[in-house]
Amino acid sequence: QVQLVESGGGLVQAGGSLRLSCAASGRTFSRYAMGWFRQTPGKEREFAAAIRWSDGITDYADSVKGRFTISRDNAKNTVFLQMNSLKPEDTAVYYCGAGGAGGWRSVYAYNGWGQGTQVTVSS
Repeated sequence: QVQLVESGGGLVQAGGSLRLSCAASGRTFSRYAMGWFRQTPGKEREFAAAIRWSDGITDYADSVKGRFTISRDNAKNTVFLQMNSLKPEDTAVYYCGAGGAGGWRSVYAYNGWGQGTQVTVSS
């Protein structure tokens, strides 16, 4: 089983930036991809970005494309989400997931999740 620990969330003003990190340990070979999702109260967890571990191919939701960048550090088994030009609607708990085979935009494709990190963007 893979263990994931997110960090880097916080409070930022609109237009600002944050960088989230997700450190993976355990059965890291079970990852096909790593994904970042976000969730607000009463809503389903939604896809934000994903990166394929083997070759670094990335994918982004339209809502974050051009503002967020996902990257990885293979040596440290860590995935990052650089978030720029943040908007109040980006406020959510951000989760990283490991897995992604069979459709990395779906929460059901992931077999491990971190505990989440809160991102709050003030207007």
